[in-house]
Amino acid sequence: MKLSYNWLKDYLESDLTPEQVAEYMTAIGIEVDSVEEEEEIPGGLQGVVVAKVLECEPHPDSDHLHITKVDDGTGEPLTVVCGAPNVAAGQKVLFARIGTVLPGDFKIKKSKIRGVESFGMICAEDELGIGTSHDGIMVLPDEAVIGTPAKDYLGLKTEAVIEYEITANRVDAASHIGVARDLYACLLHNGLPCKFAYPSVEAFREGEGAGIPIEVVNPDGAPRYSGLTIRGVKVGPSPEWLQKKLMSIGLKPINNIVDVSNFVLFELGQPLHTFDADKIVGGKVIVRRAAEGETIVTLDEVERKLHANDMVIANAQGPMCIAGVFGGFDSGVTESTQNVFLESAYFDPASIRKTSKSHTLQTDASFRYERGADPSITIYALKHAALLIQEVAGGTIEGKIQECCVPGITDRKQIELNYDRIDAFVGKKLGAEVIEGILKGLNYEFVNRTDGGAVVAPPTYMVDVYRECDVVEEVLRIYGYNNIDLPRHMKMSVNATPKPEPEAIRNSISNFLASNGFTETMNNSLTKGDYYNGLVTFPPEKCVHIVNPLSSDLNVMRQTLILNGLEVIAYNINRQISFLKTFEYGSVYQRLPEKDGTNLEGYSEHPCYALFLSGTPDKSWRTESRKGSFFQLKGYVELLLKRYGADLSQMWCAPAPQDIFSEGMVYSLPGKGRQLVMMGTVNPQLCRKFGVKQPVFAAEIDWNVLFELVKRDKVAFKEMPKFPEVRRDLALLLDESVQYSALQAAAFKAGKKMLKQVSLFDVYRGEKILVGKKQYALSFVLQDLEKTLTDQDVERVMDNILSAFQREFGAVLR
Repeated sequence: MKLSYNWLKDYLESDLTPEQVAEYMTAIGIEVDSVEEEEEIPGGLQGVVVAKVLECEPHPDSDHLHITKVDDGTGEPLTVVCGAPNVAAGQKVLFARIGTVLPGDFKIKKSKIRGVESFGMICAEDELGIGTSHDGIMVLPDEAVIGTPAKDYLGLKTEAVIEYEITANRVDAASHIGVARDLYACLLHNGLPCKFAYPSVEAFREGEGAGIPIEVVNPDGAPRYSGLTIRGVKVGPSPEWLQKKLMSIGLKPINNIVDVSNFVLFELGQPLHTFDADKIVGGKVIVRRAAEGETIVTLDEVERKLHANDMVIANAQGPMCIAGVFGGFDSGVTESTQNVFLESAYFDPASIRKTSKSHTLQTDASFRYERGADPSITIYALKHAALLIQEVAGGTIEGKIQECCVPGITDRKQIELNYDRIDAFVGKKLGAEVIEGILKGLNYEFVNRTDGGAVVAPPTYMVDVYRECDVVEEVLRIYGYNNIDLPRHMKMSVNATPKPEPEAIRNSISNFLASNGFTETMNNSLTKGDYYNGLVTFPPEKCVHIVNPLSSDLNVMRQTLILNGLEVIAYNINRQISFLKTFEYGSVYQRLPEKDGTNLEGYSEHPCYALFLSGTPDKSWRTESRKGSFFQLKGYVELLLKRYGADLSQMWCAPAPQDIFSEGMVYSLPGKGRQLVMMGTVNPQLCRKFGVKQPVFAAEIDWNVLFELVKRDKVAFKEMPKFPEVRRDLALLLDESVQYSALQAAAFKAGKKMLKQVSLFDVYRGEKILVGKKQYALSFVLQDLEKTLTDQDVERVMDNILSAFQREFGAVLR
């Protein structure tokens, strides 16, 4: 949100610099992001100077170009080709030197035009951004001094713009007057000279006639609605002062009528809307809820289907705009508009928020309405806007202000205060005089005073003040949190945290992965529902849908971290970063099936770790560049699991789901079969959904299951084996369907206590191997903790293992 320092000073008279304003804003709870000095014209016309045309001759190869000699004050006349019809010798002009960047990011370069080299440009008003005329170059008076920078000659000013943020409860500060009000209270409390005043509307006079009537059918959605008819306006460009005000905060001027609405919005914080009065069919404005399925074409020329809870401003034919959110295309002000109906209203915040979210429309008006506009300011804003429209567009007010208002909507809330209790809240003795002085500065009304306190009524624009503690917060932010002394003695308690601490383990895992070259990523828990179409492991029906999504790309909660990881990989690959090692910790969500035939839906949420590896690292003189692979990722995962208590030899191992991984494996806890990790090569078809063509290797670890292993793991030291281990290898011919995990399990079952390790060190398919067959080369490590193994012991165990392979898998020894 932007605040113009010069605009702010129209309402707050003080000696504060922009930097001091920013400091005070932050002190009273309006967080300032930056203070920037912005040029009236972007770039400040750097490189444009006053120059004189010394010579002007027609171009020999053109019927409209001229070859001129220009003196720009540097001493050497420059040749410039100019196409303006009014250029002539002896003129003083504004000249852009080579290298100058004009508004619109147009850079002046040395060029050759019809065979003649040109060393700059003589400028017209529109090319400099100081006007709209392009009839010819801008001719200056003779007294203009050659070489004077255009910025100095034109008197261009810089504008201090303060960029700030507000919390959801401080919509009262979403305007220049809102900030000025708060600053006034703060400066008043600190004894600094200042004056604050609203723009006067004393000149407003109601007109003759009746004006366009209004009817509010659903006052629950529009508790206060007012309107005014103005006839005989002339739509055109806004005057310079109004355009500059809007441009200073980044708004583009449209026309004088629309610009007044935007000006009042950012001045007072009150949204307005202006209708072409001649397009109000039936001559009556109707404020109602939409019929289910009713349609409207909005200002962005998109046809939108309305819901039954949407408030609309309608005429006898249908909706003219979505109330408080977005205007209608057919009822808006155009160049041919002569009569307007000006709206100023207070809409129900909950209703506006629902409509804004359901139609994914976030506008400056809906931003303020859904947080709670000020119901007391609607008539004042209407009068102020009407006077401005008459000033910039002419016109005559017709009839009186039309209004429908729910009784009590503008009444102030009454809150009873106890000053001693406020002092206790604050932790410092403030006293009645300080408290009352601050509240008066904040426009609080004192209904009556009691012994040791008072009954006060906060202004209606303070939407979040309901209780005494809310008033204390208002007092504190003006008094200054930095002015509250810390107590001499502070008490604290230490709560025993059960070991192991989940946060400490998570940090340890993250540090482990980072030390192995992985980069941590963070993704939104909201994702695109279409990603889950066609998946079996994470089916669309298990997605947790958002009722009012911000967009179709963020309409469900994620079921897995893998799809988010593919988004990250695609994003980086598109930016020439092809080698990626990333990990993420975050929650995943699923909708649970109905239980016992009831309609009550349950939801599950649990955290996971996800690891990703893709691409080939850059070459280095120190090491060979090795392409990422599934086995490399598997190594990281298994090292991580072993480090935190997993005994992989005791895990159940199964193939990874084929819709997610083209090949891979799943480790599960024995017994209950709870899945610990699934990993593998991400299915290329799934990768293509994200535009990723290179192989991606991924793993997803269930944090809750891993932490259960951590809690089980008891660190125990044992003596190193005294007796040597023995290694043996087997080369086996197997069917393609036989999996290594099954061979591993059978080997440990047959080898019993003597077999310590099984590993696969070669896989061969090819010449002399029948189709449908493969060769596995397995390595076995045997050891007896109580004695040295003899050849007979080793052969007996290996025979048992081979027999098991032959019996269960039809293995043939090679």
